[in-house]
Amino acid sequence: MRVLVTGASGFIGRELTGTLAAAGFHVRAAARNPARVPAAEFVEAVQMPDLSRPVDWRPFLADVDAVVHLAGLARVSAEIPEAQYDRLNRVATKELALQASLAPNVRRLVFMSSIRAQIGVGTDHLVTEDDVPEPIDAYGRSKLAAESFVRGYGVPYTILRPVLTFGREPRGNVAKLVRLSSLPLPLPLGAFHKKRSLLALENLLSAIRFVLERPATAGQVYIVADPLPISLAEIIETLRRARDRSPKLISIPEGWVGAAMRGLGQTEAWDRIQTSFVADITKLRDAGWHPETDTRLALERLARGET
Repeated sequence: MRVLVTGASGFIGRELTGTLAAAGFHVRAAARNPARVPAAEFVEAVQMPDLSRPVDWRPFLADVDAVVHLAGLARVSAEIPEAQYDRLNRVATKELALQASLAPNVRRLVFMSSIRAQIGVGTDHLVTEDDVPEPIDAYGRSKLAAESFVRGYGVPYTILRPVLTFGREPRGNVAKLVRLSSLPLPLPLGAFHKKRSLLALENLLSAIRFVLERPATAGQVYIVADPLPISLAEIIETLRRARDRSPKLISIPEGWVGAAMRGLGQTEAWDRIQTSFVADITKLRDAGWHPETDTRLALERLARGET
């Protein structure tokens, strides 16, 4: 199978390109920085177009059987104008989906959406694909709008909504937790037992390959997450024990920690850590997908530099 991967020099794209090539796929890797695309026998690295302008995707779609669309604006920030998310995530995806539908050789479009297209910070109920989408920020709204175009042009599609994903070179909140766990100080997080779903990058890669190879997954939306959720206290404990260190967690009432974080201007971070967010992956598993690892094992490898 010949696959176009957009965003191939990014966090997910680099690893996906290497994974697909190792499995025998021929990959056209469209990247903002082609030099960062892993060199391999079946990899053709090409320059990614500027998504802030109208894109002619036809040269990229020539002779490929499938597309995995990862490219777009993934950073979540209130400082980024909504129009920028709209252009890079919604409009660029619309252009790709339309042109893919006109290419007779393209038999599948896999779109990397986000759980933020479905829900915001957290919830006390189990999140499923049947929940009515209620994105709370410009990023989530742009991804949800892009999904409608992926569905609308007739090319067989699969939409993936991954939860917070971590792997080599951790980013965002996961990177913050890794740095926090490396401090030699006791942390006042022992009482934080609410569970949240995370996603090891290797599980996301296996899910992408799974839907590419399974025609029955066309026309479907899937939440992607690790099998078991984990609490903030368990994350810190896992990272520290993987380095042969004591967890050093102190149980202080959550309200006290929340008041301190809000006083330090960390209201958004507090909103995240004090809520549950558990995603249901029953639909994807019932389709036949089997996760390759779980969150604790992946975090241990991350802490030891093995991921």
